[in-house]
Amino acid sequence: MTSNAEISAGAFYHGTRADLQLGDFLGIGYPSNFRKEPLSWIYFTQTLDAAIWGAELAIGEGRQRIYVVEPTGPYMDDPNLTDKKFPGNPTKSYRSRFPLRVVGEVAEWQGHAAEQLNAMMEGLARLRAEGRDTIED
Repeated sequence: MTSNAEISAGAFYHGTRADLQLGDFLGIGYPSNFRKEPLSWIYFTQTLDAAIWGAELAIGEGRQRIYVVEPTGPYMDDPNLTDKKFPGNPTKSYRSRFPLRVVGEVAEWQGHAAEQLNAMMEGLARLRAEGRDTIED
């Protein structure tokens, strides 16, 4: 496992509840962190904060985890965030159709305050209720 201090500035992260081992792959065709339907992209980030959100908001019962991952093929900016919410990609969020290899795990990280987490969950629920929780494929 990797601590925050041991992670290089160029690392990629994926927050989830999946229980994986070093060398395992995260890929497309599985339910996403936020929806039960499978997606045709795998999402990841270069910021620990975005990965923390991914782990905290992931559906399921498993322990929240943040993996250090390595893309195995081409990737692009995540248009669901960079084109719609955060132009210029300050969250350094990406997606790929190629698997991500697990190369480490962030052992210690600080989650968001309960108020922030509740506000985010309420916002996501509102988007779902309004039918605006679409993911650009």
